This record gives sequence, structure tokens and C-alpha cells, in this order.
Amino acid sequence: MYLSYQALSLSVLLALPASVRAVFQDEVGHIDYHHELLGVPQRETTFFHRPRAEEKASLLYTLSDLGVLGAVNPSNGAVVWRQLLAGNVTDGGGFLRAAEDQTWLVGAYGSSVSSWDALTGRSAWSLNSNGVVKDVEVMEITERGGKDVLALHQESGATVTRRIHGTDGHVVWEHREVNKDVPLQVSTSLDKVFVVTLHGSLLSYSLKVIVLDTLTGKKLDEIPLGTKGEVQKPEDVMFVGANSAAPIVAWTDNAMTKLKVNVLGLKSKQEFALPADTVDVEIHAPHTIQSSPHFLVHSRTKSGHKADVFHIDLKSNAITKAYELPLLKGGSAFSTSSSGTNVYFTRVTDNEIIVTSSTSHGVLGRWALKSGAEKLAALHGVSEVIKKAGDSYAVRAVVVTDSDDWTQIVNGGLGWTRLEGLSGAVAATWAEFSQSEDLARTLEAEAHSNPLSAYIHRVKRHIDDLQYLPTYLQSIPNRLLSSIVSSENTESTDEVTRDSFGFNKLVILATKRGKLYGLDAGNHGKIVWSKNANETPSGKHWDVKAIHADNAKGFVTVRGSEGQFIIVKADTGKTIEAMPSSLFPPVDGAVVVDSDAGPWLLPIERDGKLADVQVAWAPKQTVVTRTSENEIQGFNYVEKDELASAIPVWSFSPSAGQHIVNIATRPQHDPIASIGRVLGDRTVKYKYLNPNTIVVATVDEKISVLYTYLLDTVSGQVLGSSSYEGVDSNKDITCAVSENWFLCTYYGQYQLQDSQAQNLKGYQVVISDLYESELANDRGPLGDAANFSSLHPVDIPTGPALPSLVSKTFILSGPITSLAVTQTRQGIAARQLLAYMPESHSIIAIPRMLLEPRRPVGRDPTPAELEEGLVKYIPAIELDPRMAVSHARDVLGVRSIIATPAILESTSLVFAYGVDVFGSRVTPSQAFDILGKGFNKVALLPTVVALFVGVLGLGPMVRKKQINMRWQAPM
Repeated sequence: MYLSYQALSLSVLLALPASVRAVFQDEVGHIDYHHELLGVPQRETTFFHRPRAEEKASLLYTLSDLGVLGAVNPSNGAVVWRQLLAGNVTDGGGFLRAAEDQTWLVGAYGSSVSSWDALTGRSAWSLNSNGVVKDVEVMEITERGGKDVLALHQESGATVTRRIHGTDGHVVWEHREVNKDVPLQVSTSLDKVFVVTLHGSLLSYSLKVIVLDTLTGKKLDEIPLGTKGEVQKPEDVMFVGANSAAPIVAWTDNAMTKLKVNVLGLKSKQEFALPADTVDVEIHAPHTIQSSPHFLVHSRTKSGHKADVFHIDLKSNAITKAYELPLLKGGSAFSTSSSGTNVYFTRVTDNEIIVTSSTSHGVLGRWALKSGAEKLAALHGVSEVIKKAGDSYAVRAVVVTDSDDWTQIVNGGLGWTRLEGLSGAVAATWAEFSQSEDLARTLEAEAHSNPLSAYIHRVKRHIDDLQYLPTYLQSIPNRLLSSIVSSENTESTDEVTRDSFGFNKLVILATKRGKLYGLDAGNHGKIVWSKNANETPSGKHWDVKAIHADNAKGFVTVRGSEGQFIIVKADTGKTIEAMPSSLFPPVDGAVVVDSDAGPWLLPIERDGKLADVQVAWAPKQTVVTRTSENEIQGFNYVEKDELASAIPVWSFSPSAGQHIVNIATRPQHDPIASIGRVLGDRTVKYKYLNPNTIVVATVDEKISVLYTYLLDTVSGQVLGSSSYEGVDSNKDITCAVSENWFLCTYYGQYQLQDSQAQNLKGYQVVISDLYESELANDRGPLGDAANFSSLHPVDIPTGPALPSLVSKTFILSGPITSLAVTQTRQGIAARQLLAYMPESHSIIAIPRMLLEPRRPVGRDPTPAELEEGLVKYIPAIELDPRMAVSHARDVLGVRSIIATPAILESTSLVFAYGVDVFGSRVTPSQAFDILGKGFNKVALLPTVVALFVGVLGLGPMVRKKQINMRWQAPM
């Protein structure tokens, strides 16, 4: 009876941490922060639209450069709904259209065309094809009265146009044109469908228009436009009007001196002169049938910008220039809005907003940008113009700025700003505030000087510190009050400083668009500084290979794949040194190494090559690289003349047929609090604590087998290996290493106990513990040796000291990616496995004890095992929502998770980045070294005072009673 009660109690105690680890409701927004992002909106896929015809309110829709489709509330900038259509980081693309007076949107990304409910974001239908979608448009007028979708696909050797039913998504008709043309865009008029393609060869194209019947898709005509060589690439064709009364196609000559415009369906074109020194041209026009056939040509020159408005005569199809808007200095953005037949053009400059009608050049409204928007530099945007009583107008414009922010301006006033530049993060690292680092460097300098000079230096330093005494004295009342009222201050402030608990740290974030951000993790992820760090070529993203913070110097180094790097100050973002691309060889990666000159990022060139370095910068440890030939090599730097050269010392090649899919390394901060594990019978199993280990995962796709290898990076020795059958190599395979254990996750087959089924598949995690010996109280062949060498065996017959592996496999209820391990200052607190769940968009912390490989199999644990915290092995692990570090937040597209210790041993700081940015604090062993928010300090003080008064009052009474007792006569 006692044993069963003890087993029940321990099982309950082991189950408790899963519930208490959850982020409670009152902690949301207190210990964590979340930047809910979409990505930078694209010009052609951003618009206002009413999701319900009976409602007057519009939502703001966009398909961003990250492949995120979303709706935003224009009143406050909050996200209404989001859908991730692509991976974590993309280079733009995709299409998004809205149907007038309909409840659905249609869009395309890759090979898929999909429809969503405009109000809720729920998927209505999806249609996949073998080719790539090149354009999508809505047919506003059909024979049945509804609205359909036109989709243009590029398949192998063919241009395919499909008409898709707008409600249920079935294909009404399909037209296939077998040729080598490049499909460009599709458009529609009242009775025809126009397919625009590029005809010819690379860098020497001409335009061709295929005319199709709207009812059957039958080819009616084929119209060549222009001469060969007028168009060099698809991007040169700037605009094809769709859903308008007179759709057009426009392009410029190579010298950007003339604009050529063709009304689709006609065989002639018209030419118009462009301003001198034109560098870019955009065309803006309405996309509704009832709107007037007017369009605006926005020309950007080297010094400014101007616009010309053109009208199309529906009877003669003649294009005439109606009026022009003046040339202004600086940048600007134009946008179009329509109401019935009226068309309005909104011009956003650096200092004002101007609204004009498409019919005449008269200004309908002009608003100067108010305080907070004076430095606005708009790149593109959308707008809504509302006609009020009389001749007055109101306008709200939402623009994308050159800092990648998304900002709304209402009648010249700044409404809201979404920090979309934070999205698309590709690398991040933790950095300390410089105040404490300056003191540490000063103390280190004093320690290396003679006693007299160190004493004089310290006295001078203390005298200099007196200047801060008045400020310190003024802060005492506030500090005393805050210590009484609450345990920590969580209000957002402008001050950037450290705190007593080590929660205030900087996160340096690099995005794919070539920008660096400094975030204050202790101030709800507030942006401290931001800057352009890399001029990314058009169509390419900044491929960051490594980022490293040198807290001793207060610098952060970022290295890109093309050899470029930048060094900035962590607290201000000031550039210390920068090197553009092409001056250094391209790199595959970089690794932090120790040298006589301090830690630094050593670049690894293509194919795993290492360049010579100066002797002072030579790495002290073995550097491990990966070659293009599926090989891993270890290098030592050897001094040669005035330089140090990398000499290969070992190499590892997996067996034939295997290719490397993942390499996991130990975190830089991985302290070991105990060298052994005390068992229930008071014996000790000693951990295998070799810091020079990595885990290599390889896959043989022919036989669907996953192999894991544990390598010693000093000698290249394989310390252990395992294989797992039935693994799907098309799904993520991720590994992590910490302390004396490592694990890998994959999708593969498994067989449950007492089950005859052989084809069960699911997401799994396999974890292995490393010990010095299989036996308790045994240190293995090393014994009690204080030192050991990976290069020399302990004993010639015995060979190298290999660890004892204990492994278990668990089946997970869903996939997990972006693995990381919590870190605490001394490594005393228990560890948790941090992971991202892409299906539920949440970040979870799995207890290390839940993945314990020593759990007994097929039997109940013994009393000694229960005392260790071991429970019966159950292969299936339900990823409980109570494990979610992100609570109910929808964290989208996490690329990686990083962790760092706080000053408090109980707490680890967590930061996740990708599409969204999320930060929080976790306490794997509970917050045992800090008072919680529920601790009533105000009630504690009166209690202490009351006890003190009671002691003072009762003291004389007690003394009097003791004296009286001494004088009493004995009975």
C-alpha cells in the first residue's frame, strides 16, 4: 500500500511541472513580447477592400515579400488574420486580387491558386498545377453574373490559361499554347481575354498578345507588338491593365526616353516622351470596370519625380495626355483609389500629401505631414479618398517607407506604424550592455598592473565616479518604492540599461533585406537602433553566415556569404568597420575561435577552405569545416613564417550513398554543475563530458535510413553511431547537443509494443545520454585522471575511451523544428528542449526529464528509480499546450531559437525569429531565487512593524513576570 501511494505521489509530482511551467495569463505581456509581423508589403498585392458588400468599413490586404497573406485593421494597424503561403524567408513574388462586392480573395504562390474568405481568412478552395503561376486576375463580368478567376501558368514548353470558377474552384475551360514564349500577364475586357507573352530569346524579346474568347477559351487572334529587342526581360513590362474598360500594356525603351503604350486588342502602339534622366517608371490605374479609363505615369529621375495623367477614348481607343503634375525634389509615392467612375490619385512626398482627380490637375486636398512623419520616405503605397460634404475630401494613405516600415497617414497625421522591417530575420545573437563591460575591462587592466599604479588608478576612478553620486542619490526613493511595490519594473522606458536580474539584454538582429536592428529584450523588444548594413542586389537577400557579439569589446560582427562583413557597436549600432562584397572570397560559413588577440569570427571559404591568418589571430582549437564533397575535416593552425596556416589533421566521410543533412554543435555557454548523476541507491553514474563533440546526421535516401554519428572534433574519432530505418528525408531532420546528451528529430516509421502493424509512421525524437561507463561508481578507462588527450589512447590495447550510450525513441504528436536548449548561468537548473511547432505556430519547452532515456521499459519503476524521478517508459509524448512558452500567441514562421542565461540561476532568456519576433523568459526549475508577482511586499512591511512593536511592548511584561516568579516563595 505504501509503495503504490508513493508511486502515485511521485507520478503526480512529476506531472505537476508540465502545468506550472505554462505562461499564466497575467504573465502574458509581462515576461514576454511578440512582434506580430507580415513582411514588407508588395506594391501589386496590397489594397483596400470591403470584405462584405453590406459594410462600409474596409480592411487592408497584402501578400508580403515573405509569402504571408494577411488582413490588417486600418483603424489601428492590428492583424485581423494571417496565412503563411511559403517558407520562412522568400524573395517576394505571388499574386493577390480581390473581387468587387464579393466575400472572397484569390491569390497564387508557386504552383497553387487559392481562394480565401476575405473576413476570416479561411481557405475556400485551392488548385494545384504542374507549372508556375505567372499571373492571376478576376473576371468581374461573366455570362452567369458571378465572378471567375483567370490564371496564367508556365508549364514545360507551354503557356496555359485557365478560367476557374470563383466560388467552388473548378476549371471552366483551359487554353494551352505550346511554344517557348515567356508568359507575362493575363487581362480581360468586357468580351475578351488577353494573354501577354514575351516572344523571342533571352535579352531580345518582343511582345505578343493572344486573344481568347471569354466563354470557351478559344483562340481568336494573335497580335505581335513592337520589334525584336524592345524588351530584354519580364520586368521591363511595367503594367498590364486588368478589369478596366480599356486594358493596356506599357513598356519603355532601353534608354528610358520613351514610354510605349498599347490598348490591348489593337495592333498599334503610341509613344510618349519621358523626362530627362528618368531612372524608373511606374504606372497607376484603377482595376474596376466602372472606373474612368485614366492612368498615371510616375517617372523617377535622378533628382526628383513627376507624373503625367493620360486618358483613353473608349470610342477611338486613342490615348491623350490630359495634364501633368510638377517635378518635385526628393522621393514620393503615388496610389490610386476610385469611387464609381471617379478616379483619384494620391501623392505622398517627403513633407505633404496631395490628392488630385484624374479628370483635371486641380488639387482636391493638400495636407502637410504633421509631427512624427516629417522624415517619411515613401516607396509605394495605397490610399482611400472619401468625398465629404461640399468640396472637401479626406484621405488615408498607407505607405511602405525606405526603412521597411508600414505607416498609415490620415490627412497628414501619423496614424500607426508596423515595424515590418523586423520580419525576415536570418540571424540573431545576444549582446550585453556596455556599462558593465567597461568596468570589467577596467578591473582587468588594474589586475595586470603593479600594485602602486593599480591603487592610484582605482583612487582616480572612484573620484571620477563621484560625478554620478547626485543622480544615484536621487534614484534611491524610486528604487526603494519600486522594490516595495513590485519585484521588477516592466514599464516601457526610453532608458537602455542593465538591471539587477540580468533580464535587460540586447538582441542584435539581421534581416534578409540587409538591415541590422538592436532590440532591448528587457523592454518588450523595443528597437534601440536600426541601420542599413548591406546593399543587397535586386532580387537577392542578405545571406548571413554568422553573427557574433564580443561582449568584452562591445562589438558585434556579421559576415555574409559574398565575403562582406560589418562590425558595429552593440549598444548604438555605430559602424566600427565594414567591408563590401567582392573584396574577399565568398564564404560558406564562419566560426567563433579563440586566439591570442581574443575571440573572433573565422571565415570558412567555399569548399571548406581556410585562409592563412596572422600569428596573433591563429585559432587555438581545432577548426571543423564541411566540404562540398560531403566530407567533414578538422584543421589545426601551424605557425609558418609570419603567418599561420591551416593544416588538415583528420577527415570524416560517411559511407557511400549517405549525405549529410544536419550538424549540431554544443552551445558556447554550456556549464556543467555536476559531473555525475546520483542514482536512487546512492551510487553515481559519471557523465561523459567531452566538450569537443559534434553530432552529424546523414541520410541514405535509397534505403530511407538515418544515421547519427558522434564525433570528437580534436581527433576525428567516431565516439558512437546509430541508424534508424524508414525515415522520410524530405521532412526536417534536426539535432541538438548539450551537456552529456544529444537528440535528433525526424519523421519515420515505428512499431508499437504488442502491435503487428509495420507501416506506422510519425514524428519522432531519439535522445542519447553519454556516460563514462555502463556501471555505476565507475569512471571507465580514464579513472580519476585529471587530464586526458583525444589524440592518444589511454591504453594501447584498450584504445580511446568511448562513452556508454543509453538511448530511447519517443513518438511526438506533431513536428518540431528549430531546436535549442535553455541555458542558465551555472547550469544548476534543469534543462528544457526549446522547439517550434510549425503546425500550431507555437514555441514549446519540453522538460528534459520527460525525454529521459533511462526510463524503465515494460515494467513499473522501482522505489530507487522513483526517487530519481524516473517513470515507466511510454513511447508516445503528447505535446501539451501547457508546455507552450508562447502561450496563446500565434508565432509565425520561426527560423531559429536562441537562449542565454540571466544573472538569476533559475531563469533563461529565449528569443525566436523568422517571420515574427518573439522573446520570453523560462524557468525550468521554477523561479526559486526571485519573489513572484503575487508576493505582497506591502503587507509584509506592516507585519514586520507590528511584530517589532509587539516585541517592544511585551518585553517589559515578560521581564516583570520573570522577576516576580523569582520572588515568589516556593510552595
